[in-house]
Amino acid sequence: MENKDRIIKMLAYNGRVSIVCANTTQLVENARKTHDLSPVVTAAFGRTLTVTAIMAANMKNENDKLTVQIKGNGPLGGMVIVSNNFPKLKGYVQNPIVDLPLKNGKLDVGSAVGKEGYLNAIKDIGLKEPYVGMVPLVSGEIAEDFASYFATSEQTNTAVNLGVLVNQNGVKASGGYIVTPMPDATEDDLFILENRIKEAKPISQMLDENWSLLDIAKDITGDEKVQIIDDSIMPIYECDCSKEKIERGLISLGKEELQDIINTQIKIETVCHFCNKKYTFTKDELEKLLENVK
Repeated sequence: MENKDRIIKMLAYNGRVSIVCANTTQLVENARKTHDLSPVVTAAFGRTLTVTAIMAANMKNENDKLTVQIKGNGPLGGMVIVSNNFPKLKGYVQNPIVDLPLKNGKLDVGSAVGKEGYLNAIKDIGLKEPYVGMVPLVSGEIAEDFASYFATSEQTNTAVNLGVLVNQNGVKASGGYIVTPMPDATEDDLFILENRIKEAKPISQMLDENWSLLDIAKDITGDEKVQIIDDSIMPIYECDCSKEKIERGLISLGKEELQDIINTQIKIETVCHFCNKKYTFTKDELEKLLENVK
């Protein structure tokens, strides 16, 4: 599959409306393969990956980090996604193989996630304390839940649209857009926007039909003169785990617990939640690590 993944930041209506569009097809397919996700979980996780990528792309510095957690009362359980500002994303789902009947011919993401629970976004941008925004879930459909998050935690009236199209071979198309009126947006602007978004095709369908992100932006705003601000952002799904990081985690257990592991096990195997990679440590390796415990 050719990687067309991209996030494009644009302005419409002479700068009165911000619009960010994303194609995340390859990113979501890589996540699906990594965790062997069922179709409905692929849709839920893919939507969340997409909006997280868009949010992360707005962070300024390389060391900034965004963590998104969704925990609902549906069979999916919970999702965690972590991203830097690149954005390079990784994540995991509590129950990756949930299977539910279709609802009105579509994957029933709301029932998989659950309508009761919370959405939590943690932004670590180098301040003394990270910024934490938490809102109750509205529907479990993800887009509505994030629109509620932006309205409540960031005081922005934002339209969020997310979609993942899945077939028997995997992810056919995945993407999303976030539309945010600027303070000088007029009532007419908002009226036109609302109606255009309402009438637009699902974004996953537009991407599957090979619409460009610029054409999607023009369609949902009705503005033929949409201005591109940044088209260089290429989100990827990639874990940054390593044996060294796992070693640091084992050292942090402390002398007593590490000694107990050495006494009771010939070797240990740890699995990274984010990519399922396995790391094995022999007794000799563990004893060397014990020497580094203060």
